[in-house]
Amino acid sequence: MKFNTTIPKKLSPFYEDELRAYIKAYRAGDLQLAWNHLERAHIIGQRYPYNHTYVHWKMLQFGVRIKSSKEVIGQIPRLVVGGVKSFVGKIPVGNPGGANVAPLQAFPIDVELQNIFKKAGVSVL
Repeated sequence: MKFNTTIPKKLSPFYEDELRAYIKAYRAGDLQLAWNHLERAHIIGQRYPYNHTYVHWKMLQFGVRIKSSKEVIGQIPRLVVGGVKSFVGKIPVGNPGGANVAPLQAFPIDVELQNIFKKAGVSVL
């Protein structure tokens, strides 16, 4: 079993880019694009406890801001358990992290994100 602690230095900039893009889209009022960037940040950071938990925190805040009780309620268990699952390497690869999907369901990773993992020298599996 592999214990993950911190996001690799070569992957971190891509994660940070997604969070900056989220903020920019949110401030511009493009909520769909903002959410898409949170999902991408989740997929990039889901193997690393701090990054994984932080994205779920941002998703919870997003749910509060858009007044979505489904998202708020769905993010609470993800906040509690997500980081632990990352730490022990038991994550559903490709899961976008929102309350609209099952928390343990794996998803295919789109080609653009696969290329990010390749550039960073990180396996997607």
